[in-house]
Amino acid sequence: MNYRSAFDIIGPVMIGPSSSHTAGAARIGRVARTLFEKQPKKVIISLYGSFAKTYKGHGTDRALVAGLLDFDTFDERIRNSLDIAEKLGMNVIFRPEHAVPEHPNTVKLTLMDDNNEMEIIGVSIGGGLIEITEINSFKLKLSGDPAILVMHHDRFGIISAVTSLLATYKLNIGHMEVARKEKGEMAIMVIEVDQKIEEKVITELKKITHVTRVIQIVE
Repeated sequence: MNYRSAFDIIGPVMIGPSSSHTAGAARIGRVARTLFEKQPKKVIISLYGSFAKTYKGHGTDRALVAGLLDFDTFDERIRNSLDIAEKLGMNVIFRPEHAVPEHPNTVKLTLMDDNNEMEIIGVSIGGGLIEITEINSFKLKLSGDPAILVMHHDRFGIISAVTSLLATYKLNIGHMEVARKEKGEMAIMVIEVDQKIEEKVITELKKITHVTRVIQIVE
């Protein structure tokens, strides 16, 4: 594993006994909320591997819900997140699963409101680090670091238009990948950049033909 700083080795500032089971879980929940772009009314949390076995004892349940409530890893409210979610009207259902995942700390979040539904699979890889590996059946890799998620129709020139716009604003791409289910259908770009992304860049990205949605992930 490649660590970006000493803090990745020491672990994050957090509430809870485990960087993988609590801090990582909170980050997965928070990224899921960002991708959904609102607090869901209902969420089904399917837990796999060690998450399924120890989620209550290690506070993974509280951490995931805290992230969905937009609490950071060090927020004292994590301890009471289940009660807070209930008071706010968010219906949370936990489902420990028996299937064997590729990574032991795996969770699938199905977020819903009256009009939308989104399915997100995330893994906690240690030290509070996470990866989002699937969004609505699109296979990808999203680390939770500052990034842009661009949803678009799979058409000629879209990738070039997006990267050219970023180049215009002198934004250096550190990592990029494109996922699609079928040729010519919907696709997703995951782009991690080295600099802060201004809101005007997001606004211009949304104006590109065939781009349907742009989401910025910011820690």
